[in-house]
Amino acid sequence: MNQSISKFLLLFVIFANGWAQPAPPLTITLADALQRAKQYGGQIQSANLAVMQASEDRFQARAATLPSVSAFNQFIYTEGNGTPSGVFVANDGVHIYNEQAIVHEEVLAYVRKGEVRRALAAEAVARAKVDVAARGLSGSVIQDYFAIVAAQRKVANTQAGITQARSFLDITQKQEKGGEAAHADVIKAQIDLRQRLRDLQEAQLAIEKAKITLGVLIFPDLSSNYSVVDDLQEVAMLPPREEASAQAKAASPDLNAARLTIDQSAWDIRVARYGYLPSLGLDIFYGINANQFLARTHYATLPNGETPYRQNLGYAAQATLNIPVWNWGATKSKIRQAELRRDQSQLDLTLAQRTLQGTVATAYAEAQVALAQLESLRGLTDLASESLRLTLLRYQAGEATALEVVDAQNTLNLARNANDDGLARYRVALATLQLLTGNL
Repeated sequence: MNQSISKFLLLFVIFANGWAQPAPPLTITLADALQRAKQYGGQIQSANLAVMQASEDRFQARAATLPSVSAFNQFIYTEGNGTPSGVFVANDGVHIYNEQAIVHEEVLAYVRKGEVRRALAAEAVARAKVDVAARGLSGSVIQDYFAIVAAQRKVANTQAGITQARSFLDITQKQEKGGEAAHADVIKAQIDLRQRLRDLQEAQLAIEKAKITLGVLIFPDLSSNYSVVDDLQEVAMLPPREEASAQAKAASPDLNAARLTIDQSAWDIRVARYGYLPSLGLDIFYGINANQFLARTHYATLPNGETPYRQNLGYAAQATLNIPVWNWGATKSKIRQAELRRDQSQLDLTLAQRTLQGTVATAYAEAQVALAQLESLRGLTDLASESLRLTLLRYQAGEATALEVVDAQNTLNLARNANDDGLARYRVALATLQLLTGNL
């Protein structure tokens, strides 16, 4: 019985320990990071809120073209003076009750749709700016993602350098014991190893900082408990320059937003010109406007037996035509202001086109140079590795100094880092070009 209880407790402890283990780090690809940024990025959320506000403006503009209903409630008291009207002759009595439902319609609103069309254009601009924000955020994600990959590779390179430094320290210690090397060589190897260990700490810190920078963009809460996929070796080819330029023009959200802004400014001009047109309002009133809050006011019975009364509950209607005559040039100024906004929008479109051309050309040139240097960087790494091997052999044969070995180790570590930086540089340039052409 005691053995059964012990086995049960042991299984419970094992299960509890397994249950308490933290979840493994999340592995994220570049596509995952871009998708997460669209979900959690503050820039995109802000742009989406702007779309919602524009949608409400569009709803309000459409509602303004429809009849409105309001309830008018009023009581007026006038000091009495023995007359039916009281002190103020403009009033109809000492007590006046106004309880009316009012239906108002701007009749010409059915013809003038400029406000609604302008609101629709503004909403389209806001939606286009969501894509603009998404592209800008994606560019930051690409930079931060490959910064983590490059930092991880530098950690691996530093760890390889530590292994080589420890091996060289072991060689110098053995040769010192055999009388084949001075103690100064051992000290030089120890200094080199300690420097490599410090480099490892700095490289690990660089990974953590890069993860925090990217984590701010792709997680709802700050987190660095994740890893990214290292795919730097997957080198894709560049598309033709003309094809990339054409795709970038067709897929640019900046150009789309600029064109839609021009459309919006055209409707601004049309709405401003409405100031020259008359307005026709139609109002219908139904309710009470009387000295007593009654549907009927009854009087004393007449001799013939009839009971006279006054009908208080009823309706009235009015049509109001307002014709603009003079407002000191305010309408003309509004039109001119709208035309200036249109000119500014056209200028912004031209600038966006030139900026896009420059950005595509820069990204393409960057990718071309980075791709051309990859083979050279790989060859440099192979040569540095061979140089270190030969220098160690020469040192063991007494033909090289410890300083030469350390220098060869530094050269190899720099070559490895340069090769990885070259790969990351190309992938960033290629991903940026793919983003500009709408292929990412």
